[in-house]
Amino acid sequence: MPHCSVLGKRHLSNSAAFPRPTGITGSSSGEPNKAESLPVLTDLFGRFHNYLRISITERCNLRCQYCMPEEGIDLTPNERLLTTPEIIRVARIFVSQGVDKIRLTGGEPTVRKDIVDLVKGLDELRPLGLRKIAMTTNGIALRRKLPLLRQAGMDGLNVSLDTRDPRKFELMTRRKGCEHVLRAVADAGKLGFDFVKLNVVVMRGQNDEEVSNFVEMTHDDDIDVRFIEYMPFDGNRWGKRKMVGYRELLDRLASTYGAENIQTLPLESNHTAKGYRINGYKGKFGFITSMTHSFCSSCNRVRIMADGNLKVCLFGNTEVSLRDLLRAGCSDEEIIQTIGSAVKRKKQAHAGLNILSQMPNRPMIKIGG
Repeated sequence: MPHCSVLGKRHLSNSAAFPRPTGITGSSSGEPNKAESLPVLTDLFGRFHNYLRISITERCNLRCQYCMPEEGIDLTPNERLLTTPEIIRVARIFVSQGVDKIRLTGGEPTVRKDIVDLVKGLDELRPLGLRKIAMTTNGIALRRKLPLLRQAGMDGLNVSLDTRDPRKFELMTRRKGCEHVLRAVADAGKLGFDFVKLNVVVMRGQNDEEVSNFVEMTHDDDIDVRFIEYMPFDGNRWGKRKMVGYRELLDRLASTYGAENIQTLPLESNHTAKGYRINGYKGKFGFITSMTHSFCSSCNRVRIMADGNLKVCLFGNTEVSLRDLLRAGCSDEEIIQTIGSAVKRKKQAHAGLNILSQMPNRPMIKIGG
């Protein structure tokens, strides 16, 4: 098996296409490279990445159109996926460098049999600085696991639900189960989670007419509904005409509720969503505007995929295998150096809408939502 240093160089070689920003690295006269003095999780544009998203499975019990190609995907063999001890070790390494929020994704994380034990393992990292453990789920198999997940240390949930219409749900996900998701959302609101958010991917002609119905869910419940602009990934047949930009949706809501009744909320630190509230409503809603108004300048997120590859940008196609380093017997320090090098190669911003739609990338289910 190759030595750790060889593996590290090999897996970073794909990042050579990322140009270094001028004025940040050291000079050719022998000055120290400023990148080397930056914290491991700070990139060359000053962004500190304290938020780690970990995909813990490629499997899913739905077949959502924007996530899973209709023909399905070739699953990575189990022996090439991270084991639970490997996930915990990677998480501990990132927490040691300043990560204080971890989100579990998939696939569908609740299909992993040891999901509760995994959350317990992450919960044990709190003395090292971890503050928040969250999960993105489709909610189909969530309800019966909610109490155990809360007891294990889960702080918050994002539930993906693109329609409240059972018939349309079956068309969009190629499966039944809308009522299971709605019941899970209702139960989660009673169990003391720090937050429960709904993620709604908006697609023209499919569910864009339901936006006001979702906003009405915030009338009596302290829930956060987030409308996500439809994004291109391999196999999801993205088209510009299918995407509905947030300004169009906001204009529609202004016509429904009156612009004077829509309150703009302050942007949160490292925001991904532009937040709003209808006057007098208990909950709130927002828009994740990856396609029309990117939030790259405040990005604080990196991703570990189920096969152990580190992805520093959702739309980037350069990856670094941490799994191979783990299994080669690399020390934590060697892995930290590899992580730091990958973060330093993160671009200032992802490409524009038209270019993104032409770039190769994994299907969303293999990246992690």
